[in-house]
Amino acid sequence: MPTKPLLLLSHLTFFTISTRTYFCCTTLLFTSIMDVRRRPVKRQHQRSLKQQDSGEFLNQHDQTKASDALPLPLYVTINGLFFTMFFSVMYFLLQRWREKIRTSTALHVVTYSEMAALVSLVASFIYILGFFGFDFVQSILRPSPASWIIEDDNMEEDKPVKPCGQALVPHILPTNSTSEMEVETKKPPPTMEYNSQENEEIVKQVVAGSIPSYALESKLGDCKRAASVRREALERITGKSLTGMPLDGFDYESILGQCCEMPVGYIQIPVGIAGPLLLNGAEFSVPMATTEGCLVASTNRGCKAIYVSGGATCMLLRDGMTRAPVVRFGSAKRAAELKLFLEDPEKFDTLAVVFNKSSRFGKLQSIKCAIAGKNIYIRFCCSTGDAMGMNMVSKGVQNVLDYLQTDFSDMDVMGISGNYCSDKKPAAVNWIEGRGKSVVCEAVIKEEVVRKVLKTSVASLVELNMVKNLTGSAMAGALGGFNAHASNIVSAIYIATGQDPAQNVESSHCITMMEAINDGKDLHVSVTMPSIEVGTVGGGTQLASQAACLNLLGVKGASKEEPGSNSRVLATIVAGSVLAGELSLMSAIAADTTGDSVDNVDAQVEIRGLATEVA
Repeated sequence: MPTKPLLLLSHLTFFTISTRTYFCCTTLLFTSIMDVRRRPVKRQHQRSLKQQDSGEFLNQHDQTKASDALPLPLYVTINGLFFTMFFSVMYFLLQRWREKIRTSTALHVVTYSEMAALVSLVASFIYILGFFGFDFVQSILRPSPASWIIEDDNMEEDKPVKPCGQALVPHILPTNSTSEMEVETKKPPPTMEYNSQENEEIVKQVVAGSIPSYALESKLGDCKRAASVRREALERITGKSLTGMPLDGFDYESILGQCCEMPVGYIQIPVGIAGPLLLNGAEFSVPMATTEGCLVASTNRGCKAIYVSGGATCMLLRDGMTRAPVVRFGSAKRAAELKLFLEDPEKFDTLAVVFNKSSRFGKLQSIKCAIAGKNIYIRFCCSTGDAMGMNMVSKGVQNVLDYLQTDFSDMDVMGISGNYCSDKKPAAVNWIEGRGKSVVCEAVIKEEVVRKVLKTSVASLVELNMVKNLTGSAMAGALGGFNAHASNIVSAIYIATGQDPAQNVESSHCITMMEAINDGKDLHVSVTMPSIEVGTVGGGTQLASQAACLNLLGVKGASKEEPGSNSRVLATIVAGSVLAGELSLMSAIAADTTGDSVDNVDAQVEIRGLATEVA
């Protein structure tokens, strides 16, 4: 029959290809085994920096293989077993296929032994892939010279450098599982010695402009050295000395692409502790980074007054970060149509799905629109977990804008932020609608405490609050500034815990209320803060000093049990500390017409422990 020679020819061709594949795989695998055995064992993902004559460093591609973690006995037994199984089964199947070709038996007709052999072949092949790593397979297909550079086992583990914009996206950090009294410490980055002549040549090139200052980190591969070279070049260019600004003792790797560009040193700000602050039944020692004398001491006195009166109670009213892009149409009619579309309750679920796909923590809560002629400002509000969330909400907003282009192709996006958010600017929309965490905190201060600790009277405090914080602020046309000095406490805590200090503008929106209760004997005091913008992951919270302050408060990193709870607790601590600061400063002003001088004296006495103790 004419089909029988064709069948025989196809079987012979398949057998030839399979045999060649078998021998190629055998040669490749044994060669790779010898290469793997030559490579040093790596315990961690490392990045080796090898200095060249030009001062540049080699970029390397390193990946830990599954075999690197196996001790020798396991390698001899388990690995050898799988390699033997792979080649034995392959040889068995080739022999069986050869017999079928000779007897003109169809190859797809298999026996139980052949089925078992096929399963063993697949299993051993998967194990071999895991042994070498998928990156190894890719390196065979697309070899890279840097893939075969032998690592230096003495190099410390280093983090991959991220682009500036990408690194700012906040990422989730695990909560430290150590005890509360234990503070996590980081090992300093590896230091490498360089001769002064080599650095001198690079400094001259920076001064001459042949090497951009911003490119030193990528060119040298050492962030500490880049900062030192940049600092020296800056002093020569400007003719001014930076003596007094420290350079050593800081991990410059941790800020690369995330917190600061082109560093030349760091600023030292002292951190004081106020407290314990008794808030919602828990005690907190509040870190405050400030250069204002007696601010910490005064806040500490307010914490004491709250503590001996039974503590303060704080409630979270809202939790949602906002972003408001501005888009433009050819007519006000089209802008109004988009407003009706976005605010239609039936459309919200669809928009929420589009918005939420960029993050598992960013969940759309509401959309509010405002129109100015042909321009429409769309204020999105969403939850952001334990992150402050500006980048998270911005990504969700971009998703929605892309989706809207289908039905509103004539929509022109003018900007991802149209100042209707409103970020880092005093705005009535934040004061009324809130932004970030909206919090109210209250306490009842006993008459005896007001007299002995705060050195004033309930009636004096109530009257002063009315004429100063309420009437005086109204006369000044204040926007969210109906308080004595909330910004002082907010700024100090923000700097200590790695928050964005610029967001102190809206985060310090606060109204302080005081009222005499219990027949005028006791004082009810409260602060209402509608836009506290804080996070415990991302940005400056990952720096060692700031992370230590968050750890002190028990809110370091992301909460695994309840996402978002750490940032919410931090917001209540901010409000509780503001309550303490308001109470102490207002008492000092009410006690004497000299105002701040009395505040300073009382605070200094309090911090030295010489004030009258309340039983």
